[in-house]
Amino acid sequence: MNIDNIIESQQVLFAFALTLFAGLSTGIGSAMAYFTKRTNKTFLSAALGFSAGVMIYISFAELFPESKQILLSEFNEIMVNWIMIASFFGGIFIIAIIDRLIPSNKNPHEVYDIERLNENTNIKERKLLRMGMLSAMAIAIHNFPEGIATFSAGLTNPKIAIPIAIAIAIHNIPEGIAVSIPVFYATGNRKKAFYLSFLSGLSEPLGAIIGYFILKPFLNNIVLAIIFAAIAGIMVFISLDELLPTAKEYGKPHTAIYGLILGMIIMAVSLSLF
Repeated sequence: MNIDNIIESQQVLFAFALTLFAGLSTGIGSAMAYFTKRTNKTFLSAALGFSAGVMIYISFAELFPESKQILLSEFNEIMVNWIMIASFFGGIFIIAIIDRLIPSNKNPHEVYDIERLNENTNIKERKLLRMGMLSAMAIAIHNFPEGIATFSAGLTNPKIAIPIAIAIAIHNIPEGIAVSIPVFYATGNRKKAFYLSFLSGLSEPLGAIIGYFILKPFLNNIVLAIIFAAIAGIMVFISLDELLPTAKEYGKPHTAIYGLILGMIIMAVSLSLF
């Protein structure tokens, strides 16, 4: 192996390590499930609102502007607006179909306490579990192109890649909460909540691997911009249709809004710092 191949291999390993670090940071948020001893409706409302704030802010303050900036380098503004509209609502349409295909509870507005759950409970029909699964799916989809972006930056410019990886890692911490908390409250199973949330973050390094070995010849800025806009639609749908309504069902609507605002503030600060 010559020196060029060694340098290239080191760059690939460095880029993958950054992507792995960013993706596995969801485990920090996932660990929240281990600190929850019993049903705390105030905490649950705040956590769900917080997660909604994270998703909504990321969608409109990060994904949308980035998508538009990329598309403006390829098309005129009118065309860009139509592409973004189609991509955004296309994402909503896709997650709405997935939402309809996942079995729902007979009484979708019924809320369960941890103390009432047992091993014989049909957890597949729990609304919170359903919501956690949808959140995990949305976050996994969201992390996939982020993995490609982080990996590409690591290969081309390490100085830029490091702050990008740190910023994404900060984003992934509350995203881990978005999955672990509802799954834990639905099942009472801390390990299941942790693993499901933790696994949703693995789509980040998976995106890097697939992007490097398979998609690299076909992936371009236009496709990536469309993906970002579609993911924004998916996250907004999850927040408005699942997270906030469920938070209000726990009888803490103001707490949910406070959590939402806090989630937005944390995301705003993290984006400003990095």
